[in-house]
Amino acid sequence: MKTPENIGFVSTRFAGTDGVSLEAAKWAEVLWQDQHVSYWYGGVLDRDPEMSMCVPEAFFGHSENRWINERLWDRTSRGQEASRRIRELAEYLKGTLYEYRERFELDILILQNVLTIPMHIPLGVAVTEFLLETRMPAIAHHHDFHWERQRFQISAVGDYLEMAFPPRIPHLQHVVINQAAKDQLGWRKGISSLLIPNVLDYENPPDPIDDYAADVREEIGLAPGDLLILQPTRVIPRKGIEHAIHLLRRIEDSRCKLVVSHAAGDEGLIYCKELCALARDEKVELILFEARVADRRQLNEDGRKIYVLKDLYPHADLVTFPSLYEGFGNALLEAIYFRKPLVIGNYSVYSRDIVPKGISLPTVKGFIDRDLVEETRRILEDQDYREQLVEHNYRVAERYFSYRVLRNSLRLIIANIRNLTE
Repeated sequence: MKTPENIGFVSTRFAGTDGVSLEAAKWAEVLWQDQHVSYWYGGVLDRDPEMSMCVPEAFFGHSENRWINERLWDRTSRGQEASRRIRELAEYLKGTLYEYRERFELDILILQNVLTIPMHIPLGVAVTEFLLETRMPAIAHHHDFHWERQRFQISAVGDYLEMAFPPRIPHLQHVVINQAAKDQLGWRKGISSLLIPNVLDYENPPDPIDDYAADVREEIGLAPGDLLILQPTRVIPRKGIEHAIHLLRRIEDSRCKLVVSHAAGDEGLIYCKELCALARDEKVELILFEARVADRRQLNEDGRKIYVLKDLYPHADLVTFPSLYEGFGNALLEAIYFRKPLVIGNYSVYSRDIVPKGISLPTVKGFIDRDLVEETRRILEDQDYREQLVEHNYRVAERYFSYRVLRNSLRLIIANIRNLTE
């Protein structure tokens, strides 16, 4: 049997419920099942301190990186001072990567989105130079590339984007989460990659509702006969939450209460206000529950319970996820995992990567049409039909998006790495 590896995860942040942190934790869990040991490097961490190296300057929100970013985007030239500070911070961070490797005697690095989306140019440069200097085997797990985001289209860092986001390095193996990313990476960079979708542990269904989460409906403020329509996302424009409001308005069932689990982000404050106004106009009850949802269970300052997202799913009568764009769409996998009916947006990854596998969901195709309204009504009213639908989707997801799929792919990658280094 091969010796287990010490594997170092690197990103700007491993904390909370963002997609990168969640998927990295799943990778670490599957690797642990094969006796590999994971260690963590980032600017913000909620991992075991004994297994981690926290470098505050590696966080994309660090003051120095914010200063740099303010001088790089939505412009086509950069000043000498910005270039100097990029190089200085990159050199410092590269030194911490050497320290990280030595402290934990690392064999392989897994780079989580740090060479993908350029939220921290100096860290991407540091990682690229570290790999070139050490020839250390590594895996780059790409979640969303800069060419997929509007805010990165105009920049003064074309040189660094070409160099490091992502770099072309022979001993760096690339992983993407959807077919479009695989195609674009090959076309734009000439880089081949392995497609590994986001996954959930479908071999082990969720536990029943426990005592802590038993009162979720009451804490939300729902009456006994109300229907909890869960929108398990942040309040940002690409989530298409206005479609969920329009859908509930057309269903015309006063029992339906639209509950949004997460807060508005830095790009969605105006959007949140407009959604609230739209819900009032459409006479749809919209409940923003973000103050009571976090990444771990706890009590707030008033002694009231704070829930995690998985506490909400079992209480939902329907999940809405009418997104306009997603790198993959974890809410889809989560709703199926909790065997909840789901109305979904026809975003490109869903239509190209997921529908062909056999997933069957009522879909928002640009607007709320009569067929969608009638299908949603049937789901809410016909228990037998609803159970048949969610069970079918669970079995498809178990086949294509389970830990087993991830485990087999990681075994293949690590075997390739060993062959390259032996």
